[in-house]
Amino acid sequence: MSFHSGFVCILGRPNAGKSTLLNALVGEKLAIISPKPQTTRNRILGILNLPKQKGRAGGQVILIDTPGVHKPDSSLGRKMMQEVREALEGCDLVLLIVDATKQFESKDQFVVDMARKAGIPVFLLLNKIDLLRGGKEKLLPMIESYRHLHSFKEVIPLSARKREGFEILLQEVVKALPEGPHYFPADQITDQPVRFMVAEIIREQVMLGTSEEVPYSTTVVIEQFEEGPKLTRISALIYCEREGQKAILIGKGGQMLKKIGTAARLQIEKMLETKVFLELLVKVKQDWRESHDFVEELDWRRQLESLAGGGKT
Repeated sequence: MSFHSGFVCILGRPNAGKSTLLNALVGEKLAIISPKPQTTRNRILGILNLPKQKGRAGGQVILIDTPGVHKPDSSLGRKMMQEVREALEGCDLVLLIVDATKQFESKDQFVVDMARKAGIPVFLLLNKIDLLRGGKEKLLPMIESYRHLHSFKEVIPLSARKREGFEILLQEVVKALPEGPHYFPADQITDQPVRFMVAEIIREQVMLGTSEEVPYSTTVVIEQFEEGPKLTRISALIYCEREGQKAILIGKGGQMLKKIGTAARLQIEKMLETKVFLELLVKVKQDWRESHDFVEELDWRRQLESLAGGGKT
């Protein structure tokens, strides 16, 4: 039986479960998750190596998680949608994931249109079936309404959170991909640098610990990353847009910043498998989401180029 490989774009509206699906399929936490929409801001690559087994060819599935599809109203939003469009370019398959517990809206039509215009096969994934009231028969009218919009190659109900439906999903994905090579070594699970993953872990704790506009008005930049044999020293800047947001992030007597730092440090230590000294500072950069240049600088690919050119570590 031949070896199949290819690039698979995970597409959907905010909070449809894209990042949960990526993490569950790869078996590692590659993308941060929070109940707040638009948590994912960059496209994130996860590599899934599947051995040959009865009824399924061996394969390497390169999954690309994308920001939630929305109509942007800022430079940050436009950058996020650019990430989605770039993820679709050169892909072999689209996994369009929708929240099966929600009624179909015009915004869903927008995502279907985006998937259709990619001109490649599309699987429709009906996620969160574990939360459906009234059982899976509730899915039938939803499947029917979606089938009127596009001729999906497959329609697969699943629960990313409980890993239900994964076996049939992986079987059909490998079958849909062309014969091809190993694009990445068998032991690699992502192309993300550790610095970016650390920044995202800190941002996740900001999102979980704060409310209203604060989570959306913050971003994290790693200023210093020094790995030692027993201790990794990390210094990070949390940017926000207003002095009031800075006060919330620091908290009374510095308690909020301490809470964010402690939770983030524990996760980073687990990921790096070493002790971590984490220093967090909060800085106001007014209306940074509207600054095209600043938003571009947040791209980890650009940050790597800067480091390679002799920038600070």
